[in-house]
Amino acid sequence: MATALLGLKGDVIKAKVLVVGAGGIGCELLKNLVLVGFQDIHLFDLDTIELSNLNRQFLFQKQHVGQPKAHVAKSSALRFNPSAKITAYHDSITNKEYTQEFFKQFDVVLNALDNRVARFHVNRLCLAAGVPLVESGTSGFIGQVQVIVKGQSECYECNPKAPVRSYPGCTIRNTPSEPIHCIVWAKHLFNQLFGEVDEDNEVSPDTADPEVAGSTPGAAGDITTDAIPSRRSTREWARTNNYDPEMIFNKLFHEDIEYLLSMGNLWKKRTPPVPIGSDIPDSPDIPDDDRVWSLTQCRRVFLAGVRELSSRINSSAESELVWDKDDESAMDFVAAAANLRCYAFGIANKSRFQTKSMAGNIVPAVATSNAVVAGVIALEAIKLVSGRSERCNNVNLSRNPLGDSRRGMRLLTASPLYPPNPKCYVCSEKPTVTLRCNLRTFTLRQVNDLVLRDGLAMVAPDVELEDGLGTVLISSEPGETGPDTWARTLSEVGVRSGSRLLVDDFLQVFQLIVNVFDAPDIVDDREEMKLFDLIKDGKFMEETAKPANNLSVSLSVDVRSADLLQCSSSDVSLKRKTLDEDEVSSKKLKILNDPDKNDIIQLY
Repeated sequence: MATALLGLKGDVIKAKVLVVGAGGIGCELLKNLVLVGFQDIHLFDLDTIELSNLNRQFLFQKQHVGQPKAHVAKSSALRFNPSAKITAYHDSITNKEYTQEFFKQFDVVLNALDNRVARFHVNRLCLAAGVPLVESGTSGFIGQVQVIVKGQSECYECNPKAPVRSYPGCTIRNTPSEPIHCIVWAKHLFNQLFGEVDEDNEVSPDTADPEVAGSTPGAAGDITTDAIPSRRSTREWARTNNYDPEMIFNKLFHEDIEYLLSMGNLWKKRTPPVPIGSDIPDSPDIPDDDRVWSLTQCRRVFLAGVRELSSRINSSAESELVWDKDDESAMDFVAAAANLRCYAFGIANKSRFQTKSMAGNIVPAVATSNAVVAGVIALEAIKLVSGRSERCNNVNLSRNPLGDSRRGMRLLTASPLYPPNPKCYVCSEKPTVTLRCNLRTFTLRQVNDLVLRDGLAMVAPDVELEDGLGTVLISSEPGETGPDTWARTLSEVGVRSGSRLLVDDFLQVFQLIVNVFDAPDIVDDREEMKLFDLIKDGKFMEETAKPANNLSVSLSVDVRSADLLQCSSSDVSLKRKTLDEDEVSSKKLKILNDPDKNDIIQLY
């Protein structure tokens, strides 16, 4: 009925749609699509359902915990429209079989992703296939929808983004893979032991998950029932044991890790963790804020933190402590706990200073924000499949709609689709970036891993030196680049200051030129994480935690809800850099007041 009223029934029914992600936004979006009348939907998601998902991902229920999100979302959505055809993929969209030809079959692609690398990958394949893409994301009460049409609008990478940290909440308790996952876990642990308890933020493995029963023993072999963590809360268990530091350490970093190893399904495609024993020799070394702590130092600081913080609870009139990054004892505890978990899971450790800077960027998920953004995505998808891309808008969900009189108390604001950045390193006619590094110390391995895969989010890069001979430096074919080759520095393979590298990722159908310049002032200092400089779009970007001063980017923060796209400190993050903020705002208001283009509901 909805599609008939819109006069778009035929376009919607005939459209073939790819939805990537079945999380907070993805669940709402899938429900919207089937209700509007889309009949042919392909849905991707690699994750399984966690208990913590249930407060915002409403296609899932408690009995679904441990099952693939894509399959459960499909069956739940079909209850809204049984005539719809939904093809579910419990897989990663970045896998090699999902090529340009796969993307070409769709009329529109709708992203509801939880990480930047996958967003880059989908953006590039949509550009290569000529398929319109709708990007989306939320962070707390703010959100954003971006429409990407090749040759007509900016792509996702037209405006360089500050380095972001991704920490999807569904992996925090069982399968952390990044330092920030461990930092989030450590902050939850602080609250479970000493602060305000939140049942949704438990830190122990969830023994009620069906995934546990369906798993086979992992590499560590069978574990006894006695090793399975108790269903009591962490706070209750700690109090029962008088906050014994050694017992808490052993439970969190040995017993719980052993239990996770028994969940064999988790480790079929992941590196299993290693339990940490209590027989670690002590050391008199004093931990340094600016250096990564050793395992011994982490254990000593953790045990001391438990003693100090538990004594404060026992001696204080207050029964709870509030975590504050400027509270030395609280910060020491979180830094030590996070790094101990990093050691167990084979994750790169962070210094106390780095941990402190990362620990403040956690934003809670808001189900209403996901719902509003998903509704906007559906509206923009209808325009695209009906051939009305010129009427599409980029839309922002305001942080404080009642406090901004310029927008007429609007919850949503829309802006036009700005043309592509002519200097974009992805969608311009001749994509180019510049690499500054110490040619005598920077190796081919670092070029491949840090620059091409991490910095430029490539999947299978091949690199050729433009020297007139077609010298191949890096091959994506397994075994073609040997161990000795990976260890060679750029100067040893013939790269000079001013050399050009031709890079081709055949999986992403993405080619670009890397101009290389020698920068002997850059020292291979892993403690400072400063190994090279990368220049995109003529803007300077360091491989450090902060963007350089002359880089104008929107604030990007990946949150525990794992649904953020790019949310700025203002409500307008996709503005053209040739306009100041007032000009952008007035331009938006003009568009919103046009009855032929206004899809936004005004709040009075």
